[in-house]
Amino acid sequence: MQQFLANLDLGAKGLWFPVTASILFALTVLFIPKKNISWREIYITFGLVGFITWFSDGLIARELDLFDIGDPKKAGIGDLLSYTFIPSSLAILYLNYLTTNNKWKLTFCFTLIALLIEFGMVHVGYMKYKGWNWYISIIVFLIAFGFLLPMHIKLIRKE
Repeated sequence: MQQFLANLDLGAKGLWFPVTASILFALTVLFIPKKNISWREIYITFGLVGFITWFSDGLIARELDLFDIGDPKKAGIGDLLSYTFIPSSLAILYLNYLTTNNKWKLTFCFTLIALLIEFGMVHVGYMKYKGWNWYISIIVFLIAFGFLLPMHIKLIRKE
């Protein structure tokens, strides 16, 4: 039990930020009115974005060692919550409000939100850049929100 608690990395600097953000975004997804997304689409998006996020962490943060989140030697509770809930929730919220008329406005807004979350994690000391920088993040967020998520929702809706 002691090893389990130690692996949660509860003493990580700035842990409160990813935990708070994860809880707030997950609750928002659960309780907002569903305008342009069904529960089925939420389910698929949550799983796919979660998988891609964890895969990207394994490649970019662990193998390429471009940034650290929390303790680089273990996946603590902050890692678990932030990788699982923040990107998936942002994707679901984006798709919930996405229309053909507001795609780029929404893309820039969600890119800014994602960037602010990243800045917050860096500011509180939970995330440390080691070759990564926020310019790369902007490009990744623009591609994800501007192209990949709209393509994702079109694929899900094709029956």
